Amino acid sequence: MIKHTQLLSLLGLASLAFAQPVLAKSYAGENAIMFAAKSGESVEAYEGSFEVPENRSVEGSRTLTLKYVRFPATGESAGSPIVYLAGGPGGSGVETARYERFPLFMAMREFGDVIAFDQRGTGGSNDLPNCTSSKQISTTMPTSDEDYFAIQRSAFAECLEFWTENGVDIRGYTTPESVRDLDDLRKHLGAEKIDLWGISYGSHLALAALKQMDERIGRVVITAVEGLDQTVKQPARADAYFDRLQAAINSVSDAKAKYPDVKDLIGNVLARLDAQPLELQIPTQDGKTAPYLLQRRDMQQFTSALAADPARMVWILAVYKGLDEGDTGPLINLLQRAIDPTDVAVSFRPMTTLMDVASGTGAERRAMIEQQAETALLGLYQNFSLYLEGVRPSLDLGPEFRQRPVSQVPVLVLHGTLDGRTFPESGQEATAGLVNRQTVMVTNGGHNLFMLSPEVTATIKSFMRGENVDGQEIFIDMPTF
Repeated sequence: MIKHTQLLSLLGLASLAFAQPVLAKSYAGENAIMFAAKSGESVEAYEGSFEVPENRSVEGSRTLTLKYVRFPATGESAGSPIVYLAGGPGGSGVETARYERFPLFMAMREFGDVIAFDQRGTGGSNDLPNCTSSKQISTTMPTSDEDYFAIQRSAFAECLEFWTENGVDIRGYTTPESVRDLDDLRKHLGAEKIDLWGISYGSHLALAALKQMDERIGRVVITAVEGLDQTVKQPARADAYFDRLQAAINSVSDAKAKYPDVKDLIGNVLARLDAQPLELQIPTQDGKTAPYLLQRRDMQQFTSALAADPARMVWILAVYKGLDEGDTGPLINLLQRAIDPTDVAVSFRPMTTLMDVASGTGAERRAMIEQQAETALLGLYQNFSLYLEGVRPSLDLGPEFRQRPVSQVPVLVLHGTLDGRTFPESGQEATAGLVNRQTVMVTNGGHNLFMLSPEVTATIKSFMRGENVDGQEIFIDMPTF
């Protein structure tokens, strides 16, 4: 089965100088540590934790221990603690700090303590069992879209029972509960306010926080914006993304010659796979091969995952071009990295799945999405949670949760013009009620744009200093095609 979490990032590293603070004040439950980044750099920090109820609406709910790493401020006039909100849902804030964004974590300390926070059900704050259901999706026999969705729904119903039987309150994994965790973190740190810094689902959580605890938030920086009613993306906007991608490709002569019509290329390959799935042999780690039947759905899922960033899109376009020309080499290379052809069982990560299902989709928006999917290149396959909604209707948070926030808190919104996952026009709609919103467009930037250019860091720092950056543009070179 295709597991999107196995698709590796192709973005490069960036480096920034950072200062070492003098460790002084600590909070309850904290221990001094030496935090090691994957780059080989290390910094003194504090590892801490605090406890929250799993479900605050249930008396006697079990207790969760939520963990974080705090990088003390280096600035002379440091302000509120700055809490990093990872995407996913399901990403670990602590692990994020170890990789490419480590220099930005360090740079943000100029403005306050920086908290790499593991949200409930993630990283060090995760005590939840993953669920491998008894349901299977064949990797060697054709499966219709209808049957695929039915199997997923049946597997999810089985996993809901499994988690409940294992002591998990499945109603506790919602964005509003995570917002209350943020407020408890604020109290734990003894802060009047906290600043928020998030990406993708982290922006979703930040927008919910602006509705629930607006007066206790100082400033917000978000990118790859996912609105409170945008957990499920519009298929038509994915098609519009391909048009923007084509325009960017056309600006580079070699790329234009190689990919004169991206949508036509993708559409033709998908149509052929729909008519005749492709039988393959995938090399396995033991030196053998395993059969795999590549269907249209597989390519739609791969494309949905890799369209997030231009550098990744280069990879999937090479696969499409190869298939169009009868060359399966690029495809085999991708499949070896992204799937286990012998893994046929349907499985779910609890926090990731429950959060998205709870945020949900209203009936009117769902009808619009299903209508768009009938003609859109990627169909419904950009939206993992859509076909799980309704399996347990009581999990849905309802229309009130999905209303846009209205707030006067200063918010910096960064959009990548080539973000094929969370679209700039959707992000503008999601943040329309933020009176003090400042918007910066990163031309040729994708979903993961924080480390694409030193200008991104400089812009964030200007905003954190209280400067006006609204309307600025940052230009990123296109990747090599």
